[in-house]
Amino acid sequence: MKSDLLAPRGLWLAGALFGALTLGAAAQQPPNPPAAAPPAASPPPASAPAAAPLPPGSPLIGRPTGNEAAAKLAPVTPPPIAAAPDKLPSAKLKVPPGFNIEVYAAGMANARSLAEGDKGTVFVGSRLVGNVYAITNKDGKRTVKTLASGLYRPNGVAFKNGTLYIAELSKVSRIDNVEDNLDNPPKPTVIYDNLPKDEAHGWKFIAIGPDNKLYVPVGQPGNNVLHDDDHGQIRRMNLDGSGAEVIARGVRNTVGFDWNPETRQLYFTDNGRDWMSEDVPEDELNRITKVGEHFGAPYCLQGNIVDPEFGWGKSCSEFTPPVALMGPHSAALGMRFYTGTMFPKAYKNAILVARHGSWNRSKKVGGDILAVKLNKDGTVKSTEPFITGFLENNSYIGRPVDVMQMKDGSLLVSDDWNGAVYRVTYGKPRVAAQ
Repeated sequence: MKSDLLAPRGLWLAGALFGALTLGAAAQQPPNPPAAAPPAASPPPASAPAAAPLPPGSPLIGRPTGNEAAAKLAPVTPPPIAAAPDKLPSAKLKVPPGFNIEVYAAGMANARSLAEGDKGTVFVGSRLVGNVYAITNKDGKRTVKTLASGLYRPNGVAFKNGTLYIAELSKVSRIDNVEDNLDNPPKPTVIYDNLPKDEAHGWKFIAIGPDNKLYVPVGQPGNNVLHDDDHGQIRRMNLDGSGAEVIARGVRNTVGFDWNPETRQLYFTDNGRDWMSEDVPEDELNRITKVGEHFGAPYCLQGNIVDPEFGWGKSCSEFTPPVALMGPHSAALGMRFYTGTMFPKAYKNAILVARHGSWNRSKKVGGDILAVKLNKDGTVKSTEPFITGFLENNSYIGRPVDVMQMKDGSLLVSDDWNGAVYRVTYGKPRVAAQ
């Protein structure tokens, strides 16, 4: 027992003696040399300069990053000058049997909205070049004049009782007795300038309604944005610019409207937002049945899709749905009810819609004129092609912007890609003018 009790103490003494010897030996070792300094770090590689921020309202805001397909998509820039008459694509444009299409006038860079005067003058607005043109037709000879220049985005034109109304980015002007002064017109007189100056969706289509009031839209100031009460709407006012009021909201970007000749209700196209996907949302054809309706933007898209960014807490049931969908990103622009007698009865009171054509879609759609036929209650019965051929092998050879029925029942179509206006007639077939 005694030896068992003493064993731990002996082990302790042995360990202590070993530790002392070890420490002593360690104390006699030369000190370790100092660690070598690490090599100097190489300077970081020069980084690529940061991309310049996009300007407010840029159509590229919201484009997905790191997506090769999306990176290839951007607005399609039109040629800087009008095409020569012999280069126009009229021979490639297709119309239904019995219809004919020919060049009405050429040489008008960026030809956009159309209006006809009392004496047959056709007025043509532009978006990019600052001009308003006048096409005269005397003894079968058509002449193009530049009626006004140096304007800022004079896209919209309308005519009433001898007066031409011109809508620029942030103001509306008028020229009185314009057809009597085509060779020496006075400068436009501003009648309304209480409009935003945003570039995005700032160009305007205008028209005068059956109530003898001027209708002016104000688009959203960007692709998909929450905006103030001065945007995303259609206004109407007296022909002197007074008494302006808002008649519709939730309108993203309308560049065409007209009134049903039977109900007098206003129908309008509206372009859907970008960068949500290639297939949604679709552009819309809408109908105003009462003042103050809200058509959804930016909360509800195409009447049945809640916007993933701004639709939280909203339901599409809160808004007025479209009467028809016009295709994804098809850029449905100018539209008119056909009330003439030249075309077959099947087209009576149909809506002819110009689809400018998509840019933010890998496989383009649009670049055509659609015929939208209605039921007696104003709902849409059918939609069918009327003019095709502006889109060839996924590239544009023309881009229709506006349509306008002339007094003789023929139809004019503007093309801002080629700077031309075409005329559609019905009757004995003939070779399209070159």
